Amino acid sequence: MARYVKKYSSQRKPKKPRFYPLWALFAAAAVAIGGWAVQYFQDRPADQADAPSTSLADENQTRVYFLDVGQGDSELIRLPDGVNILIDAGTNATEDELPEYLKDLGVSRIDVLIATHPHEDHIGGMDTVIRSLEIGKVCMPDLSADATPTTKTYESVLDAIAEKGLKVTRATPGAVLYENETADIRLTLLAPLENDDDNLNNYSVVAKLTCGNRSFLFTGDAEKEVEDALLASGADLSADVLKCGHHGSKTSTSADFLAAVHPGAAVISCGLDNDYGHPSDPVVKRLNKAGISIYRTDQQDTLLAQCDGDAIAFTTGLPSVLPDKYGQG
Repeated sequence: MARYVKKYSSQRKPKKPRFYPLWALFAAAAVAIGGWAVQYFQDRPADQADAPSTSLADENQTRVYFLDVGQGDSELIRLPDGVNILIDAGTNATEDELPEYLKDLGVSRIDVLIATHPHEDHIGGMDTVIRSLEIGKVCMPDLSADATPTTKTYESVLDAIAEKGLKVTRATPGAVLYENETADIRLTLLAPLENDDDNLNNYSVVAKLTCGNRSFLFTGDAEKEVEDALLASGADLSADVLKCGHHGSKTSTSADFLAAVHPGAAVISCGLDNDYGHPSDPVVKRLNKAGISIYRTDQQDTLLAQCDGDAIAFTTGLPSVLPDKYGQG
């Protein structure tokens, strides 16, 4: 498991240098010889910026934004070669804001667009993203006839895909959606696995992003049944950062799955004071018991994880995509 040294700083008023205990110095030295990953936390109050900033991002590194879209999911992956990957697109409540947010980050093209599954809190803004930005590849799960939804949100996404003349790539385990051998970066699909479930969560695309010696696991809303199937499949589930399934619900992030992933950090994407009780107490306790650092979009807004292939650094407190999150508008 990657170990983490914490450094807290404010972006509004620089703090005095912090002196670290001796164990922290040993940890930093371990990074230099390819040992542990050092993770820095930069906390910032939510009212310090009105637009996303690129000043904190290192374009030479892999940048993973866990976008605060309220009670939903959206992750933007920006790669050193300029490729942009978007996994999910938040809710209907952020459908107008999300494309503008991406543009403010300098994104004009999404090379790979992944809809993990057709629930509104994951594809609510996907139609406007498709219509507003240049799109390369679209990847979605292949649903059974019984599981295919007829919601206006899903139909709007399909309409946007058709309007652009885009071809949908069906998600299959083992497929590599992106690979840069020189940079040693790849995005591989692990799920959906074959199932006849009518639970759309269990059709979720599960993807693993590998960056040199570090990796991220994105699980959509996959529940315990999928986690168990992945464990039985023999797939390499290990990852340094886990995006917890189903917003930290008790239906996901089971003990056996968590042990197999063995992350150093976990990200939970959920809404502030949401009505579902996400994240669930058992999941939070399970993560804490395992000594895993927890990041939450409801409490820390948009998160940025940067990876150079050996270490992962987190920045918290970037602006939320959700309009008027704190009722200050």
